[in-house]
Amino acid sequence: MSFGGPQWPQEPQQQGQGNGQHGYGYPPQQGNGQQGGYGYPPPAQGNDRQGGYGYPPPQGPHGQQHGYGYPPPQDPFAGGRDGDGTPDWGALADASAAGGRRRRRLLIGGGVLATVAVGAIVATAVVATNKKNDEAKNGGGPTPTGAVTTTAPPTPAPTFSSVAPPPPPDPKDYITDPKKDTAPLTAEGLYPGSKLTMFGRPYKKGATSAAKNCASVTTGGLGSVLQKNGCERVLRATYVKDGVAITVGVAVFPSEKAALAAKKQATGGIAPLAGKGVKNFCHATVCLRRANSVGRYAYFTQAGFANGKKVTTGDKPVFQASDDLGTFVFNQIYARGKSQAKAAAASSAPPR
Repeated sequence: MSFGGPQWPQEPQQQGQGNGQHGYGYPPQQGNGQQGGYGYPPPAQGNDRQGGYGYPPPQGPHGQQHGYGYPPPQDPFAGGRDGDGTPDWGALADASAAGGRRRRRLLIGGGVLATVAVGAIVATAVVATNKKNDEAKNGGGPTPTGAVTTTAPPTPAPTFSSVAPPPPPDPKDYITDPKKDTAPLTAEGLYPGSKLTMFGRPYKKGATSAAKNCASVTTGGLGSVLQKNGCERVLRATYVKDGVAITVGVAVFPSEKAALAAKKQATGGIAPLAGKGVKNFCHATVCLRRANSVGRYAYFTQAGFANGKKVTTGDKPVFQASDDLGTFVFNQIYARGKSQAKAAAASSAPPR
């Protein structure tokens, strides 16, 4: 059964029995008579049948209702007929005019209400627009004290690792330890170019040499001192300036301790190196001899006049030339250690 009302008609039935046919949703005819539509009793038999398709038959003698719980439909012209059953067209026209006036009043009243509502919306929009424009013209109003006006996230504080980075390599370590001091070492590499300038004073380079027999390039007792302390080789070069000639020799030792000992024990001096325009000097005369060391290197200078003149304490050009060449050699040895330390630091740095 249906929920809350009559059932919908079932599927159309097949043709009825007898001489009649039934329509969609009606039971079959019986004999020569017909039965009513869905929910209505069958129409009257014979010539007393009334009503067309979809209308029930007239009321019974006891005033019973027709159809499935519904009264019969009303006559649209009921109350508007004359005595002879003809519709009263004047009364119908008056009723139609009265209905039209009532509809117009409802439409006018609804239009007034709609106009009032639209006016209220427009007024609200004007007020809101004026308020917005006023705020924009005045910069949007003051910012409350202490308010944050930016939407950018705060910059994070820098963080630092709790592990201290290793210290950079010390250049002295690379000119002290022979296991680290592995860069090539030659006379031309230690004394490059054809001249040098120290503190604005130019010196022309003469001959250079390298000897593994350390004692063979010395004078006096320096050879025995070098051999005793394990000298490995000696690199020499000669420079000249304004009649002053200077030979500098760098001796290489297996350790810093050995080089320091050779400096302290030094006696005699490095043999002067002639050649390339420089004649023999510092033979059978007085010359200035000095010794120093840095790392595993000890360096010695022999300075005098190229013409064989004896050097005195008042000959400042000779002392100055000795100081300049000693400083130059020190710088060259230190630069050697610095370059090797830099290369080691670059090779151990993590890749970027």
